[in-house]
Amino acid sequence: MVQIFLDTASLKEVEELSQWGIADGVTTNQKIFLQEGGVDFRKRVVDICNVVKGPVSVETTKHGVQELLQEAREYATWHKNVVVKVAMYGNGSGLRVVSQLTREGIKTNMTCMMTFNQLVLATKAGATYVSLFYNRSKEAGENPAQIVKDYVAFAKENGYASRLIVGSIRTVEDVSTAIAAGAHIMTIPTKILLQMPFNQRSEDTIKEFDDAWEKFLAMRQVEAKPISR
Repeated sequence: MVQIFLDTASLKEVEELSQWGIADGVTTNQKIFLQEGGVDFRKRVVDICNVVKGPVSVETTKHGVQELLQEAREYATWHKNVVVKVAMYGNGSGLRVVSQLTREGIKTNMTCMMTFNQLVLATKAGATYVSLFYNRSKEAGENPAQIVKDYVAFAKENGYASRLIVGSIRTVEDVSTAIAAGAHIMTIPTKILLQMPFNQRSEDTIKEFDDAWEKFLAMRQVEAKPISR
């Protein structure tokens, strides 16, 4: 079954959306935290972990292999649900970091990926999660829906445990297309998630049923009136 991650660093949003019963985890990145202003980074990560009760991806910000490893190890001590995000750098350094972290038992989410080949490399390196940036991939000339289908088939056929996260979601249609293609996990911005329950025809139908119920109750009251003699 597809899982849904909240793509936010807002504690308020995590608390509210968790009450929907659909939040399986959270993903964050540098741009998402920028929107939160000057919050205490570590405290916010831990607070989110304590609310969502699922994996919470926290992205590394360094660039050298040793610096990335040091940062990742630090993040991993913050909470058992922290998943360390490592970018797919073009020089392969991200793969080196993910491979080493995997050997140390640290959960990883390899991110910033646009192609099938990148997903395969991340999987071979041992990433717990592999993240495809759906719309950015499309803008790079790729077919992200086909990549999702191909990757899911590849992982299943070869017995890989890495889970495919599809992010860079901009419309509700992106969500349905990626899920239909077989995405293991969708990470969805709050503004998109809030649109998903709404359909005007559903609203019209609810009102129709409410109106019918009011008429039914009024009819019962009329029938219950005593007959004057």
